[in-house]
Amino acid sequence: MAGRYKDNQAGKDIAADLAPGDEPVGAEYERDFYSWLLEQARHLRDGRLDALDRDNLAEEIESLGREQFNKLVSALRVLMLHVLKWDHQPALRSRSWALSIEEQRLEIADVLSDNPDLRPRVGEAIVRAYRRAHIEAAKETGLDETGFAATWYSFDDIMTRVFIRP
Repeated sequence: MAGRYKDNQAGKDIAADLAPGDEPVGAEYERDFYSWLLEQARHLRDGRLDALDRDNLAEEIESLGREQFNKLVSALRVLMLHVLKWDHQPALRSRSWALSIEEQRLEIADVLSDNPDLRPRVGEAIVRAYRRAHIEAAKETGLDETGFAATWYSFDDIMTRVFIRP
């Protein structure tokens, strides 16, 4: 759930101070998210737009969009982690790394196929993913982080480069 009803002054739940039956709009959203979702779907299907919890519903829909972008970033991060390890530790290259690279490429292709409007944001996703990938690569390999910072990959490179399995 993206939000909480809080008293801005005291930081406590507003619903705790209300009389029974005097709940704010969206109280069900806070108390039982699952039931709230089912209720919102029922209102939509029945055409009862006036009964929708518009603010929370809009926030959840936006959150779903962010989740798809984050899924792309996550897959790119894992892909770049393996490519970094491949490039910086050639003696340790393995079939497992090559297969992980292939697996992440498929995941990225699936995310972009399901969400084609994310394509213009691939550059932004690569930047976000790389911030963590190079730190993780340093952590996993024991190599100096600065050595990874000089390495940069384009989307085409990480998606089409051939990795020969040992």
